[in-house]
Amino acid sequence: IVNLFPNRMFSVTEHSVVGKTVLGLYPYEPVHPGDLGFKKGEKMNVLEDHGEWWKAQSLETKMVGFIPFNYVAEDETMETEDWFFKNITRKDAERQLLAPVNQPGSYLIRESDTSKGGYAMSLRDKDPQGTDSVKHYKIRTLDDGGYYISPKISFSDISSLIKHYHTDGLCRKLERPCVKPEAQKPWDKNAWEISKESIRMVTKLGAGQFGEVWMAYYNNKNKVAVKTLKAGTMTVEAFMEEANVMRTLQHNRLVRLYAVVTESEPIYIVTEFMANGSLLDFLKTDSGCRLQLPKLIDFSAQIAEGMVYIEKKNYIHRDLRAANVLVSESLLCKIADFGLARVIEEDEYKAREGAKFPIKWTAPEAINYGTFTIKSDMWSFGVLLYEIITYGRIPYPGLTKGEVISSVQNGYRMPRPDTCPSKLYEIMLSCWKDRPEDRPTFEYMQSILDDFYTASEGQYQQQM
Repeated sequence: IVNLFPNRMFSVTEHSVVGKTVLGLYPYEPVHPGDLGFKKGEKMNVLEDHGEWWKAQSLETKMVGFIPFNYVAEDETMETEDWFFKNITRKDAERQLLAPVNQPGSYLIRESDTSKGGYAMSLRDKDPQGTDSVKHYKIRTLDDGGYYISPKISFSDISSLIKHYHTDGLCRKLERPCVKPEAQKPWDKNAWEISKESIRMVTKLGAGQFGEVWMAYYNNKNKVAVKTLKAGTMTVEAFMEEANVMRTLQHNRLVRLYAVVTESEPIYIVTEFMANGSLLDFLKTDSGCRLQLPKLIDFSAQIAEGMVYIEKKNYIHRDLRAANVLVSESLLCKIADFGLARVIEEDEYKAREGAKFPIKWTAPEAINYGTFTIKSDMWSFGVLLYEIITYGRIPYPGLTKGEVISSVQNGYRMPRPDTCPSKLYEIMLSCWKDRPEDRPTFEYMQSILDDFYTASEGQYQQQM
């Protein structure tokens, strides 16, 4: 393919979309020159595939321009239905359904985790104790192409099946499709090193030892977060080297790095905006304080999932703690500031003396020898679990940094907080094993936390 917009190339989709008719899933306002705006439900013809951006022509207005791939779906497929969620795991289906915008009776259809080509329905319910839960039903297929949940009654298509269970109910009647969080707009690939003029700072969200964080707008259209780095925190060269790596790390559980401003100090780091701010601050708010244990465990599992990706990419975070995890409007956690600690100028980040160094989160071998590995990140993750379970309490309460270093060297570990189940405390202790190689992997950690509450009975509800 001759790529006319090399900087907008990302990845070619699995099957060719060129020539297909697509439907707007959300309204889209043009952000970049050459974009095509459209309404929800508007039909367009795809002319060229440029990865995250497709060139298309509106069948209504006949206008031509670029559209974000994740704002549309192929016409006359299930993906255009409000109730169908593509590429979502069982666990994420539960997270979405339990989000505050949904109620008991909210449901979605997804591809089955366990049987390829199959589907499942996930339905929010309330158990007898009044606790919100999610039930999963396998949608089975007949040889002639029909669908059923209970063998007593089958349907020619999934829409008819849904209609039936709106009146007849499973554990309860289907009320409304799960609310879809709006897709994240792909960033303009031309915009990596951008000018300060393109950023309009709006609200100061916080200040830390290395700079400030702002809610801002890029080109007056895209809401973003901007982190400013105080002059002298790091060299532009070292920062750019790391930023070019950070930019390639893209995962749903990592805050997406969009662009940088390096033309004059302070350096700006432009990232996706997260409405609920840092996990540390959020846990101390009224809504954060009211979170129940299952949600706290879920936060931990989400962070572990992001760290699995970092582990697989042979990368190291170096500064994992609740202050560096951000929370979205729908209570999804994303890891921020990965890798940044590596390029902070030494004298700013001196191990023992510097008040700037996060001693209480740092593994002993990293303090003593400067050895940072994914296993020192696992030590920090154990401290992060402590922060989560105590709603943001400072670790090692009452101890100075010097006392923490000597106590930990002598085998001291934080005692189990009152609100912490023994099973979770054992997980924390496994993160704090003396020998780095004895600490678990993040992959193991994610599986343990994901299944913390999974009952041993079958995964799906049985319908007779």
